[in-house]
Amino acid sequence: MKLLLGLLFLQLLSSEGNADNLEEQEKLKALRSFQFSCEQAMLPETPSSSVHALRPADIKTVTAIGSLQRTPGSGVHHEDLLQSTGKSLLEVSVETLAVLISSFNPSVLHQSPLPGTKGATPDSRQAIDLLHQAEEIVKLMKENQMMDFQNDWKLITVFFSAETPCSSCASTRLKNCILHNLEQLKTVLDFLYTKVPKAFVNLVDSTELTTFSPACQDYNNVSNPSRNQCNCVGEHSILDDNILRWSYQDAWEKLMESERFNQKDDFTVVLQPSLQGRNLLLRRGRDGFITTSKTQVETLEEEYIFMAVGLWNNMMEPVGQKQPYGVTKMLQVQCPSQENPYLFTYRNSNYSSALETSNTKETPQERSYGTNIPCFDRGPSDTVPVSVHNLKPADIRVIGALGDSLTAGNGAASKPHDVLDVLTQYRGVSWSVGGNENISTVTTLANILREFNPSLIGYSLGTGKETTDNAALNQAVAGDLAEDVPAQVRRLVDRMKNDTRINLQTDWKLITLFIGGNDLCKFCNNPVQYSPENYTYNLQIALDILHREVPRAFVNLVTVLSIASLRELHASENNTCPKLLMRILCPCVIKPEDNSSEFKKLVYFNRRYQERTRQLVESGRYDTTDDFTVVMQPFLMNVNMPKTQEGLPDSSYFAPDCFHFSQKAHSQAARALWNNMLEPLGEKTDDQQIEDEIVLKCPSEAEPFLRTYKNSNYTYPNQTPNYGSQLLCEDRSPSSPPATSVHSLKPADVKIIAALGDSLTAGTGIASDNLLDLDTEYRGLSWSVGGDASLENVTTLPNIFREFNVTIVGYSIGTGSENDSNAFLNQAVPGAQAEHLPAQARNLLRLMKTDPRIDLSADWKLITVNIGSNDLCNYCKDPDHYSAVNFIRRIQETLDILHKQVPKALVSLVEVIDVLSLRQLFVDTQVQCPTYMADYLCSCVLTGEENSTNLTMVREATRAYQLGIQRLVESGRYDTHENFTVVIQPFLQNLKIPFGQDGHPDVSYFSPDCFHPSQKGHSQLAKALWNAMLQPVDQKADSFDFMADIVLDCPTQNKPFLGTYKNSNYTHPPVEPTNEPIENWGSNLSCSEQAPSSRVPTSVHELQPADIKVIGALGDSLTTAVGAKTTDLQTDWRGLSWSMGGDGTLETQATLPNILKKFNPNLFGFSTGSSKETAGFNVAERGATARNMSAQAHELVELMRSSSKINFKEDWKLITVLVGGNDLCQYCLDKETYSVQKYVKHLQNTLDIFYKELPRVFVNMVEILEISGLRQIAASSSECALTSKNVCPCFLNPEENSDELQEIKRVNRDFQAEALQLINSGRYEEREDFAVVMQPFFRNTLLPLDSNDKPDLSFFAADCFHFSVRGYAEMAMALWNNMLEPVGEKQTYNSFTHDRSKLKCPNPEKPFFSTLRNSGFRNSDLNLEKTELSVPYWAVIVAAVAGVLAGSLLIWLVSGRRAKRHQLETDTEKNIKTTSL
Repeated sequence: MKLLLGLLFLQLLSSEGNADNLEEQEKLKALRSFQFSCEQAMLPETPSSSVHALRPADIKTVTAIGSLQRTPGSGVHHEDLLQSTGKSLLEVSVETLAVLISSFNPSVLHQSPLPGTKGATPDSRQAIDLLHQAEEIVKLMKENQMMDFQNDWKLITVFFSAETPCSSCASTRLKNCILHNLEQLKTVLDFLYTKVPKAFVNLVDSTELTTFSPACQDYNNVSNPSRNQCNCVGEHSILDDNILRWSYQDAWEKLMESERFNQKDDFTVVLQPSLQGRNLLLRRGRDGFITTSKTQVETLEEEYIFMAVGLWNNMMEPVGQKQPYGVTKMLQVQCPSQENPYLFTYRNSNYSSALETSNTKETPQERSYGTNIPCFDRGPSDTVPVSVHNLKPADIRVIGALGDSLTAGNGAASKPHDVLDVLTQYRGVSWSVGGNENISTVTTLANILREFNPSLIGYSLGTGKETTDNAALNQAVAGDLAEDVPAQVRRLVDRMKNDTRINLQTDWKLITLFIGGNDLCKFCNNPVQYSPENYTYNLQIALDILHREVPRAFVNLVTVLSIASLRELHASENNTCPKLLMRILCPCVIKPEDNSSEFKKLVYFNRRYQERTRQLVESGRYDTTDDFTVVMQPFLMNVNMPKTQEGLPDSSYFAPDCFHFSQKAHSQAARALWNNMLEPLGEKTDDQQIEDEIVLKCPSEAEPFLRTYKNSNYTYPNQTPNYGSQLLCEDRSPSSPPATSVHSLKPADVKIIAALGDSLTAGTGIASDNLLDLDTEYRGLSWSVGGDASLENVTTLPNIFREFNVTIVGYSIGTGSENDSNAFLNQAVPGAQAEHLPAQARNLLRLMKTDPRIDLSADWKLITVNIGSNDLCNYCKDPDHYSAVNFIRRIQETLDILHKQVPKALVSLVEVIDVLSLRQLFVDTQVQCPTYMADYLCSCVLTGEENSTNLTMVREATRAYQLGIQRLVESGRYDTHENFTVVIQPFLQNLKIPFGQDGHPDVSYFSPDCFHPSQKGHSQLAKALWNAMLQPVDQKADSFDFMADIVLDCPTQNKPFLGTYKNSNYTHPPVEPTNEPIENWGSNLSCSEQAPSSRVPTSVHELQPADIKVIGALGDSLTTAVGAKTTDLQTDWRGLSWSMGGDGTLETQATLPNILKKFNPNLFGFSTGSSKETAGFNVAERGATARNMSAQAHELVELMRSSSKINFKEDWKLITVLVGGNDLCQYCLDKETYSVQKYVKHLQNTLDIFYKELPRVFVNMVEILEISGLRQIAASSSECALTSKNVCPCFLNPEENSDELQEIKRVNRDFQAEALQLINSGRYEEREDFAVVMQPFFRNTLLPLDSNDKPDLSFFAADCFHFSVRGYAEMAMALWNNMLEPVGEKQTYNSFTHDRSKLKCPNPEKPFFSTLRNSGFRNSDLNLEKTELSVPYWAVIVAAVAGVLAGSLLIWLVSGRRAKRHQLETDTEKNIKTTSL
């Protein structure tokens, strides 16, 4: 038996009589989000005798104890909010677990927690200590007459937390805290162990719900919280919290692993992962969007339900595989598996502790880390230098440092395995500024410098935080990020100014800054906040302060280390590293899988941190005065994990947490930094291996100074390169007399320049220096149509042409979209494919016709067209849609528009780019390219293995595209008169990727995504295009080398014209006609796989098109096809019905049955002709409303049941339902009858009939269209027979902007939203052979426009309300495509465009009609190991209502911004203008 969790929960709670049913129903609404469908097991005849074989059905009683208190000063706590009005976590947990268990054992009892255990604050006299709770709950269970205390199995959950008022106490004090905490816990568990037979005890760490920092808590003195607390002062950091939290967890885990409570067969304690709360739980709003909850009390109760379900799920997971849980995501309730039907314990999980399994022997750290200084000349300059470029080591008077815990020295001198001591900041041994003892015993940069100048001041000593006196000028703060460094700088400057020993103006200072590790550890949680751009911006702010306020300073900027190597230490099994703590401290580095997109993103961010740091320093920003400089010290840039002689990660270089440096590593870092400081720029070591012997270098006699860019004779790269060109052409005159033939067109004759295409022509990312800017379209720099500046500094095709004709117009300038005025005739759209090109051509034509600067008939025009990259990038996903035939057809349609309507034009058709060559940028691991974006940028090309099927397909498609274009143009189709021609420019056929001297691709030719060209690349493209235009047709270059030294060619006296077939003496084959009239509204469909399933499917989620045997429909006059033959409004042309018509074939009329007949010629039930007798299973009636649907449903069921042509039980049926237009049109006349609630209720009744009576059925519920566009149609033409009084008065009668109009529009949206709620509610998901899917192509219908921007009435019948046969064909194709699109990714608009190739084919990998489940929104079976993939139904509603959601760092930023701007325009303006209907 299957169970709905929410309903059982309500039943259980209402049975207590504690609250009104409706109130409980509202409070526990969150439970309906859980899909709990465990097969109910038969109650065992005898309960299990062992706790290690305990099944949920064996449990008779559920209870819990715990003291959920808050630490003073920790802020308002969850429990305090509830007061006496809400339920505590203990209560909700007990009730939730009881409900879950009741599906296995309906007689389960739940013993409510003791009064006073909820909301108790530390100063409350009602607080009950945990041991007393345990005693009382045992007493209550013994007294309970409904249970047998000795023989019934009990599930007891103990919520236990670690709290302390501060975490900055000395580590020894904290250790006592932990031991005290552990003893309290032992006392409670010992009591349960001795007093309670047959018990499974969950131990749950609830610290995160009770305080912000772990702690010292006396459970025997909760009424007096001041007793036994750590009376210390000071702020704590996240690092402190994490290490303390881990230390408590580690102590508790060791207690569990000791088997102290595992000696009896009827008792066990299992430590479950910690609870993780959040501030606010998002709830489902009425319309399916996410909103906040009504009250904090309701929110908290819902949070507790989620936590309790998470606890249940972890009880189903073996020890060692449990995951922390909370309310950060909806959870799928897990069921016991057939293999392991019991609750997991340490024993039945076959769990071995780390202490038992670890056989490693780690050598203790060396305790002396001294160094010999081999330098003889240790004296200062003869006079105090005035230039930082003449600074000797002995001239340094003051030393300081900035950074994080690596500079603060956390754990540097800790003993092995003493993880808690990592909280101690051993500043005296810090690599860059520590001054403990001397160089003979402690190697630090400060101690090295003290050998040159014993009077050095500023170094740190001993231990302590940055606020202590002995921290001195070491102002590094544990846990700090780059954004925190400016505050450190301010404190450092203030300390220097206030130190009487320091003369700020005359003393030379050495300041070392090292930061970024924590940023990388957190970047995946907020890629924008921790972006490379923000990282370097914060560095810049800090360095700017130093530059402005600190004279005579040499700043070491140590490049962030290559942090990914830390993963090796975590992955190694040959050490005792605290792996959980490592994941907590640095999740974004440790957690990603090898070669995952998340790992690639980490590597990319790491490299960009380093690269942008270099760019900041090399900008020269800090070399404006002679007494200040910043030098990048890169010794850690390519550091690897130090290894032992056996080749294993050497943890001796790390503190006990295996994250921070040990003193051994600090010593090595100090040596490496010193050597870096003496190495000239351009020759600095950037791959120092920490395990190598590092011998200290000495200043040379020739170069005794700390090396700077100046004394290294190092020139920073030019930060503002010039991308201009020289044009050495002498003859720049136009034709005289003016040219009359396109074949005698000189460059100076061109007056108008334009372009069509995709992101390459739109200028995506040309001048971007970071990924966040990749949605900027730098149209003014575009190779083929940009007009920024002049040729002297910007090389583009228009700038070259302006050297011949300064009055040329049409080029784009600046940035923006194709709709901005400065884009002008650059109508390229990022993401565009060939199918979008005709719409671009129409927009271009409109602009040229309407712009007063353009004389369409007299001015010569140059139009550059380049498209196809996005088609190829998606080719492997839908080879039929992106076939060469379809590609060429779309190019032809575009060129036909230009040929027919644009006189005096030369179209330069640049062949599709060889995108396969770009793979080299993404497979070379040494190149700083965002490989994690490969799937987003061009998945069919940039991902996968070499020689994969996908690459082969794309390679063949590329060639087919090129050959097809060649055949099209060489057909002579566009050379039928003297004032128009199309010329192919083939130079992008073979692309040569640029390589640097290091043998790796040179990414300077590309934008930060390594896919779009940078300005440097665009300059080269512009030169190549210009030269190609001058070359004869049969002599054009067919390759392009980014790095070639391209010199701009000039027209010659013998060949002064732009090259065409005619002036190149090139002969075309015979001419073909250009304009082929559309004879019908059919479509083409050539899917590679059209066979049915190998066996008749039993699941609707595996239903293929060819499996459909029967088709039917309900609805109104749209489904009876009124108006299909435009002028006849009296006849129901059911044979032409979009969802049911079977007249003709797909090639002559697109209908859903005609499409399905391509897969199953024996399809039954479709309509033919116009009589009722041949209507088949089309039971729709004109004038029908939602309330008529139940009757139609009954009629359809009976027709099918009585038909001898079908097998009622075995044949798969497809039923389409569309209704609601008449309800909306009459709403204002009777708001009660046509209310939203009634509409949805009628739909529910209809679907209930199908669900109850029809086997094997897939129901298309077509969303009611946005009907307000009727007003625009009605007002567009006097020819419309439609009158506002009798067809749709409620939409057509109200005045514009009136309250009545706004109300009906709102009702229209509510019809859509509430129907969607019904479909996705889960009401129709219990049957394996039944599915209802909302098809939303009508949700945002676009009104088709003609060439005059008026509604195109060819899509509508004479009444301008119903559709014509053309409009019905569009509906059929949109419905078919919707059926194949996954839920959450369905197209939510219909563009009303004629394109015979728009029909999609089933995905070869998942050739099924899409349902919620096979789209990934439901579990496909009861395998509980896969439940994490399931998604609650509210997420489907959000996805459906919001449309296709873009979504990853910069993938989600770049694609999100770009998609929002372009998706609607590019995806809908295919071959015709449209506007919102």
